[in-house]
Amino acid sequence: MNVTDQDQAGSRRVRTDLVAIVGVMLLASVLPVDLLPSTQHEARGADGQLSGKQGQVIVVRVPVSRHSIDVTGRFLGRRIPFFYQSSPGGPGAYLGLLGIDMLDTPGSHELVVDLNAPGESRRLSYHVLVIQEDYPVQRLTLPKRMVDLDPNSLVRVKAEQKQVRSVLNTVSQERFWSQPFIEPVLGAIAGAFGRKRIINGQPRSPHNGEDIAAPLGTEVVATNDGVVRLAVDHFFSGKGVLVDHGLGLYSMYFHLSEVSVQDGEPVTRGHPIGKVGATGRATGPHLHWGVRLNGARVNPYALINLPLLAEPRSEG
Repeated sequence: MNVTDQDQAGSRRVRTDLVAIVGVMLLASVLPVDLLPSTQHEARGADGQLSGKQGQVIVVRVPVSRHSIDVTGRFLGRRIPFFYQSSPGGPGAYLGLLGIDMLDTPGSHELVVDLNAPGESRRLSYHVLVIQEDYPVQRLTLPKRMVDLDPNSLVRVKAEQKQVRSVLNTVSQERFWSQPFIEPVLGAIAGAFGRKRIINGQPRSPHNGEDIAAPLGTEVVATNDGVVRLAVDHFFSGKGVLVDHGLGLYSMYFHLSEVSVQDGEPVTRGHPIGKVGATGRATGPHLHWGVRLNGARVNPYALINLPLLAEPRSEG
């Protein structure tokens, strides 16, 4: 939703707080992992422990003694793809981005990582402690037609939700990005991710993205390399763009006044994709920036300072 006016100092303060949400590196072992003749399931959590708050992104790093193996993780029913990253002067590693959903149940959960090669395999097991985030409550008053939908609008909304789910459930096997992620627009950050929304006195779904206030028509750019999978004009989100960054990572840009890309178009980091607007269910010009990571709703600012080294795509 729209954000209230904030001075520049307040914007920087919120930005600093959000940028503090960074990925956590986890080493599978000090030495590279060797594959074994058959799959082994170690004791639960035997290979390490890590933790993060709801909405964070954790980088799982598994050093390996050789390349060209298949590495995949499973966490709370979500598949976690891994990609290879070389390391100058040392063994390479497979990295996986583990998203902790904004509403994942607090407590200890298991992350299982399978390493497979012809005739050889190994299974690693980690404890992941999900820490509860303290989300604020936001109370809003909106026109009744935007909250209590008529039958035709309800049919439209359900069809649009199905369309978005279909896109987000598609996982590209290629990783399109190789550089750090950037903000799509500079402005006053609302700190809206995870807010528990009460609209016209009715509890609604929590806010699953971040709101950035900027003047109407301000250029919005892609946070990283990817492919546009959906350019739409929806009831709630207005004019929007969904960008596929590969391996189950999507970024979303909503309430745009204009869209300057189309379905299937490749984009590079910093490529203009539209302009800030107030279309859909919005009360003023701002960008709703969302990220889905293998189905997990994560704070988009968790991507900005991921501890990943840039490398050529040919290494991915």
